[in-house]
Amino acid sequence: MRLAHVSVTGRGETDRLLAKVVALLETDGLRLAGTVQTNLARAGRDRCDMDLRVLPDGPVFRISEDRGAMARGCLLDPQAIETAAVEVAARIGGADLLVVNKFGKQEAAGRGFVPAIASAIARGMPVLVGVNGLNLPDYLTFAGGLSVALPPVAADIRDWCRESCLAG
Repeated sequence: MRLAHVSVTGRGETDRLLAKVVALLETDGLRLAGTVQTNLARAGRDRCDMDLRVLPDGPVFRISEDRGAMARGCLLDPQAIETAAVEVAARIGGADLLVVNKFGKQEAAGRGFVPAIASAIARGMPVLVGVNGLNLPDYLTFAGGLSVALPPVAADIRDWCRESCLAG
């Protein structure tokens, strides 16, 4: 099994790093399934809008809910995440690598992209997962000690992905 994760400190940093890695891998000609997230600042708001692009070519889902400038708590739209996960699952068969932008609350509860991760692993496909510090303990429990922690360096992540795809 080829399973790896990356975590970068700072709001949106893991998303930016994975988007950069995905761009490199697409240039390399790898067939990708999964997601990358773009965070869009909103004028007058502390929180950004979050869009999730299904690889390789869309669609794009808005996964944040606009509940107003004073809203507190989680702004994620769980239904949008589940819809994106269904789109990803439909594309796994033709891919070399699965990229999951974030192992979050949905995944910790066994939903979201967990079925796609399981499907990819069952096919022998390498899987790269972004994880924030808050969800890292849940991810490590989910991975059962089988995930490799990659350094937050695009070239190193790219190398792991390419080598993992060639090993399959």
